[in-house]
Amino acid sequence: MRIMITGIDGYLVLPLTQHLASLGHEIAGVDNMLRRKMVGEMGSLSAIPIEPMAIRLQAFYDHFGDKLRFYQGDVTDYSFTYEVMREFKPEAIVHLGEIPSAPYSMINVHKSNQTMMNNIVGTQNLLFCMRDIVPDCHMVKLGTMGEYGTPNVPIPEGFFEMEYKGKKEVMPFPRIPGSWYHLSKVHDTQNIMFACRIWGLRSTDIMQGVVYGTRTDTFKDDPRLRTRLDFDEAFGTAINRFACQAAIGMALTPYGKGLQKRGFLPIRDSIQCLTIAINNPPKPGEYRVFNQFEEVYSISDLALKVKEVGDEIGLNVQINPIENPRVEKEDHFYEAEHRCLLDLGYKPTHDMKKELRFMLEDLLPNKGRISSRSHSLLPSIRWSGKRDKCRPL
Repeated sequence: MRIMITGIDGYLVLPLTQHLASLGHEIAGVDNMLRRKMVGEMGSLSAIPIEPMAIRLQAFYDHFGDKLRFYQGDVTDYSFTYEVMREFKPEAIVHLGEIPSAPYSMINVHKSNQTMMNNIVGTQNLLFCMRDIVPDCHMVKLGTMGEYGTPNVPIPEGFFEMEYKGKKEVMPFPRIPGSWYHLSKVHDTQNIMFACRIWGLRSTDIMQGVVYGTRTDTFKDDPRLRTRLDFDEAFGTAINRFACQAAIGMALTPYGKGLQKRGFLPIRDSIQCLTIAINNPPKPGEYRVFNQFEEVYSISDLALKVKEVGDEIGLNVQINPIENPRVEKEDHFYEAEHRCLLDLGYKPTHDMKKELRFMLEDLLPNKGRISSRSHSLLPSIRWSGKRDKCRPL
């Protein structure tokens, strides 16, 4: 299959590309190298050293031959996107080339506008190119469970059925986004759903939980192919930050009560799920939603699991909660359906401790890199617009 993947220089995408190439697929990888620049703006870097793109590509060719064509450019540039798709003619598009940070979008109006423009316009360009060049192509779009927010009712997979006066209607489940970033993903959802309805396109919208880990089932012991792992306040998830804090002897810092619940899955499971979605396309005109996560944990649960694994390997991990810079519910109901991928054959790992041990093993040799940017582990981006470090509770 010819698969176009946007955001190939990102955390999840290069490992996904290796996996798909190992299965014999032909890949077109697209990236404008923005992630490196934005992490640099936050005064940080990847905890695990990553090579320049030219070296990463050479390593990929060494292991997988000519399965990858790389296009450096921006999918918000319609002419560039059109030419890539006209030349490659993908049968599937995996769209992960978006700015994936709620805090980054909340810094100021400029970062909010950048996030909105990058995410919404990039997706819109891909949809129009699909219509005009490859209308039978299947778009696998990476959304986020954060689109739903934390409603006090169970969350279905995208849709719910409502009945009124004996008539039934299937409708999109309401979204309650918690940041400008999450709102941009809601716009994406509506735009894709609209394009499928009026143009007969097909798309799978992946509402993904928080992904963590440093190794996959196609893991190559080649440092040139290692994926990035960010830990700064904008691009480092809570679990990544906790692992990095544990590695350098810094106390873990859950926000507020630490009872915020989210869905999580290791990177190897995310790749398994995305591959299943690619291999099982919807019919023309169909827009479908997969909620993609393995298990639900609170932020305090995560901190305790990192502490447990860290203590087992002699790190003596401490936990010191800090003020919550976000505007969010800190103690809430959270129940979400996630049957579709399981029904298609997804086999969850169910071993967070093992994945955390791998993470710490990979992070400990890079303690110096993390320590040199340890200031970026503590949040100063507040949803109120103020910029000052959060205090201990």
